[in-house]
Amino acid sequence: MAAGTGVEDGFTNDIMSGGEHEISQNSDHLNQLDIGKPPRHLSVVRHSISTATLLTPTDPSFDLGIVGVKSASDGKSEYMPMIRSGSCAEKGPKEYMEDEHICIDNLLEHLDRTEGFPSPGAFYGVFDGHGGTDAASYVRKNILKFILEDSQFPGCLKKAIRNAYIKADQAFAENSTLDVSSGTTALTTFIFGRMMVVANAGDCRAVLGKRGRAIELSNDHKPNSTSERHRIEQLGGVIYDGYLNGQLSVARALGDWHMKGPKGSACPLSSEPELQEILLMEDDEFLIMGCDGLWDVMSSQCAVTIARKELMIHNDPEKCSRELVREALKRNTCDNLTVIVICFSPDPPPWIEIQTQTGHRRSISSEGLNFLKGILDGNS
Repeated sequence: MAAGTGVEDGFTNDIMSGGEHEISQNSDHLNQLDIGKPPRHLSVVRHSISTATLLTPTDPSFDLGIVGVKSASDGKSEYMPMIRSGSCAEKGPKEYMEDEHICIDNLLEHLDRTEGFPSPGAFYGVFDGHGGTDAASYVRKNILKFILEDSQFPGCLKKAIRNAYIKADQAFAENSTLDVSSGTTALTTFIFGRMMVVANAGDCRAVLGKRGRAIELSNDHKPNSTSERHRIEQLGGVIYDGYLNGQLSVARALGDWHMKGPKGSACPLSSEPELQEILLMEDDEFLIMGCDGLWDVMSSQCAVTIARKELMIHNDPEKCSRELVREALKRNTCDNLTVIVICFSPDPPPWIEIQTQTGHRRSISSEGLNFLKGILDGNS
């Protein structure tokens, strides 16, 4: 789940090297399984935090990524991604499925006008609902429409996406047929040519796989995080045992109007997303989008390592997303699970070549490099 307003958009991930990405500060194609839905007016106010244990993998291949690998895209500005995706959703150990998601690999098919719109264009979203499914379902069905209809689209995509989140939240509140006390986090990815914009409100997470390294493109908006706590307290909110106002385990969400003030007023629970914009490079292999049911039991690097290994075997993003869900279930996640894997190339991830001191080139997988690094770290 996500965070609140008053925070500058974007953040610089410590694992990224300079120059690899230019980062700015600041219809429904569903592969969801036929699973149970909760009653509309289920009285669930407290969205519980998973008690599953975050396992520390014993396999050294789940170490902190690759170092010293030269970018294959250095100087190749003509690169253009080729988009394909796969998804998997499971109810998990919960009684009801409250997650929703959307995958659109070819956005041009959903536009009235395609003139001036770059190809590829794609859109993806993961919506982790709580207190029922109304909010998650409504946002999934409408968020793209709000983006495309915004006056800032397509000239200023980040502004259009930010406006769309707020408009979707307010429109949901005005819909008398829905339970406006239900809520949802919202993680979306908009691909616009080589530009990719990730927007997050909540604790879902987007992680880029870059030649075997995990690069987080979103922040988990938990009430206890430093920036969110400051914003919450500035607006008169309180945090009890990690819960916003003692009720919600996230600091940003759409819906939950029983916790919000009049529309347009600032409140501790914010629907404003945090945005991250990057220019895709040839080394960017895939993006993993997942709800907190995945990240409660798996680190970002662990997920990237599993995904890369699977793609090298079968090159199928849907099978890859299914394997990540299966692994999270094996690790006893306590939540619903939704995972989307978006690939930027039609080819599987390559083996990585390293230069030896003798000048000979040797091929080695990212898992092999991480394995060696784990041995060296263990001997240091």
